[in-house]
Amino acid sequence: MSILTHGFDRPFDAAERPARFSAARKAQLKRVGLQALALLSMGSVLTALIALKTAIYVWHLHA
Repeated sequence: MSILTHGFDRPFDAAERPARFSAARKAQLKRVGLQALALLSMGSVLTALIALKTAIYVWHLHA
């Protein structure tokens, strides 16, 4: 059990590395975030097009 909690033995204020991100890391995170947003928006557009095509097909089917 001590192997799972050995990281909690140290006090929290004695951090080994600073909490700030470098400029390169910020740019990388921003790029990944924008790519994820673009992927989600493309997925929603594709879903809307499929729903529209289905609605038109059902409308013509019953006409």
